[in-house]
Amino acid sequence: MPLALAPLNRLLKVINITAGCGLSRRLADLGIVPGVELKLVNPDTLGPVIVDLKGSRLALGRGVAQRIMVAEKLV
Repeated sequence: MPLALAPLNRLLKVINITAGCGLSRRLADLGIVPGVELKLVNPDTLGPVIVDLKGSRLALGRGVAQRIMVAEKLV
């Protein structure tokens, strides 16, 4: 499922990034690569998508969040 539609405050694992080279590189520079775990903190439908990645909060545009495919990690 896309990150923008993921459940709130659940541990998620990035499965795939469906973006071009430029956006993929930018996300990799932020630490968002396949295999990394993150949490969706604020899925606001009008503003940016805020995620918790290794203790840091990142704000991503909704279009970018739609290109990040995640799966809920079962503990």
